[in-house]
Amino acid sequence: MFSKKSVLLMLAILMVLSCFVFSVQAADQPIILKLAHADATDVLTSRKHAQCVFFANMVNAKSGGRIEVQVYGAGALGAEREYVEAIMAGTVQAGIASGVLGGFLPEAMVTDIPYLFPSEAIAWKVLDGPFGDKLSKLMLEKTGMRNLAFAEVGFRHFTNDVRPIKSPADVKGLKIRVMETPLYVNMIKALGGSPTPIAWTETYTALQTGVVDGQENPISSTVFAKLYEVQKYITLDGHVYGVDWFLINDKFFKSLPEDLQYIILDSARISAGVGRGLQLLNSNVVGLQTVLDHGCEVYAPTEEELNQFKEATQGPVIEWLQTVISIDLINEALETVEKAVEEQKALIK
Repeated sequence: MFSKKSVLLMLAILMVLSCFVFSVQAADQPIILKLAHADATDVLTSRKHAQCVFFANMVNAKSGGRIEVQVYGAGALGAEREYVEAIMAGTVQAGIASGVLGGFLPEAMVTDIPYLFPSEAIAWKVLDGPFGDKLSKLMLEKTGMRNLAFAEVGFRHFTNDVRPIKSPADVKGLKIRVMETPLYVNMIKALGGSPTPIAWTETYTALQTGVVDGQENPISSTVFAKLYEVQKYITLDGHVYGVDWFLINDKFFKSLPEDLQYIILDSARISAGVGRGLQLLNSNVVGLQTVLDHGCEVYAPTEEELNQFKEATQGPVIEWLQTVISIDLINEALETVEKAVEEQKALIK
């Protein structure tokens, strides 16, 4: 027979052992990182999904299973604004976002200045350098979200079903669908057009029924939404270079061991290259051929014509933009781009 004291001792030992076993099991459980985006979930057509899947596979493998990245695409965790709010709150760990970020960090809109970037290479040089680091630091300080890397939405171009657009005068009187942001509204007004904010999901019908004459988006988005069915003319003016931000909740990030932080950061920066590459392929190769095959007329403005668009839009947009962000930051962006162009030109001397 066991004494009462012996039974209590055995129970105490069992409790300690059970706690030890539970703690070992808990330690074996991977850290879950939910990664959200609102685009389609086809890695061949969606730059965000391709980027996210690449990142997930790399982190899951390099961490030896200590982290499990779970990708939630197609708005499974809400629209962009909703999952960015969730990242700030910490209920979602990370996500890739673009258009809504001006509502969280007005300074993010500085990269939307019309005709700021003359090429993708210049945009990458600026965003992956000190100026991009400054924007990322502002994001962290003001929102608690760390930007792991910049990827790209791509250059936005005009389409319409009325006439070719070769100069600002050709935009006059056209009803152009835009995102619901004052920056784009001011840009279209400066060209003499009629900006009409319409939800992206309603854009095809609005174009089809004549509610609006045209819209502006990267070629990849125009093709994905099959807008070539209701648009005749495309102008490759590249008026705005859209930027994707790869955001992560900083408290979550800092809670990780340093080696896992490095794996996440390194993988995010490599994955941004995947997003950039797929965007270029789907816009400049596959997308461009698709719109041509469907009978669209594509026009590439000359440098002189692009300067006309730039002169017409930059001033009014900057005038509005400096009401919400520092003119010093705006000037720094303009100067940084100019310097990047000069440095690139020097390479051919």
